[in-house]
Amino acid sequence: MAILLLPLFALLAVARATVVYYPPVQSNTNNLTFALNGTGAPGIYTSSVTPDKDYGVYNWCAMPHVRPREYKMLPREYTLEYVEVIQRHHKRTPYASNTFFKEDVAWSCVGEGPVFYGKGPSGVSSDVTEIQWQAFRTSQNPWVNTVGPGFVNTTCQLPQITTEGLEDSHVHGSDLRAVYAKRLGLSDRLDASLAQIRVTNNVITSQVAGALVKGLFPATKNTAVLVQSSTYDSLEPTYSCPKADAIRSAYVGGSANWTNHLTAAAALYAKLDAVSGTSNPDTGGWHNSFDHYYDNLSAKLCHGKKLPCSVNDTSLCVTRDEANTVFRLGNWEYSYYFRDAPNSAQYAALHYGAWFLELKSHLQAVQAGQSKTKYFHNVAHDGSVSSVLGFLQIAKMVWPGMGSEVVFELYSKKNKSFFVRVLWGGQPMQTSTPLGTLDLVPVETFFQYIDSMTGSGEELLAACRS
Repeated sequence: MAILLLPLFALLAVARATVVYYPPVQSNTNNLTFALNGTGAPGIYTSSVTPDKDYGVYNWCAMPHVRPREYKMLPREYTLEYVEVIQRHHKRTPYASNTFFKEDVAWSCVGEGPVFYGKGPSGVSSDVTEIQWQAFRTSQNPWVNTVGPGFVNTTCQLPQITTEGLEDSHVHGSDLRAVYAKRLGLSDRLDASLAQIRVTNNVITSQVAGALVKGLFPATKNTAVLVQSSTYDSLEPTYSCPKADAIRSAYVGGSANWTNHLTAAAALYAKLDAVSGTSNPDTGGWHNSFDHYYDNLSAKLCHGKKLPCSVNDTSLCVTRDEANTVFRLGNWEYSYYFRDAPNSAQYAALHYGAWFLELKSHLQAVQAGQSKTKYFHNVAHDGSVSSVLGFLQIAKMVWPGMGSEVVFELYSKKNKSFFVRVLWGGQPMQTSTPLGTLDLVPVETFFQYIDSMTGSGEELLAACRS
């Protein structure tokens, strides 16, 4: 267990950001030659189920999370005081912007649409009918044919969490309950004084929360979840930070370090475009990164659907080898976005600093005995979890798959000293920073690292606007 008091932090002013970049380890993930010319997928892409003997490997469909089988208990002298989880939502349909103009496979969501309705605190306004959305098309609307049909005659909102994604969410919640409920004194009903659930303004996080809470607190029928205004939400995040945007644009945009991989993948793009019918260049961003193709292909495989073929030439199909290359390139891109680019740490500090300031305040309140909250769960997105990994400067970056989580555990020792353990995929996170593996790091040292990345709230705000 790494318990480090670092000379580095003694040099840092507590409330002034002095971001130091620590490069990630070299692996097949951030090796462009392997991404382009290697073999195989970087993990599991066809099922949410990972065999017990392999649990912990990368599974895009359902990433490894804390569960009793692999969880490492600490010696008795350490008492678990507080847990905060941030996770990506579970598996879903693709976004509409990631579908082909016309898909050759069907995707039905009859009976599994998102739920939307208002509810009051008491009386008639509290006793309302549940309303579920179901997509439809009608030929009487002349604008229908001005956009691609995508999955023809689909009843899905794009995106929405699927039935399988809801099942994964429930399993996730149940596994977390099995590890933490008894140790934190949580009952089977969500008590808002002890536990909080937070979502983003994107409704897919609320869809996941519904099934997750049922697994975490099985006796809970209805509950309120926290959500910040979309104008300054720190969880997604949506707060304005022009400086962060400019930093990322500089190392992505027209940078040769970025565009070289797109040029080298020209032959792959040509094959994918021939199947999808996408022009090159296009106006939808299909050739700025592999994000669109990655989402389209992985969503199909995770739900047991076949890889796509051209609607104009059914003999022209995306092969599994081509899909695997897309998946390797997608992971290379995320490693570059959040870890390999030298300015990625500065980007993460600005882009996600507000959330870390909130996390720090939660930990401080528990440490000072000013909060009764024992458990806080954030349901977010891949960009959220990626930013957390970039902020902490994880040693090996990947594209966070469905349900990926980072867990912050606060421990006390004889009620005098406090320590933080950070879990990624259910195990202590390995970073490239002098903190090393985040396994019982003194809480003040952890706070000093956050301060070194963000400075005070006022300084973070000023830096974003500089």
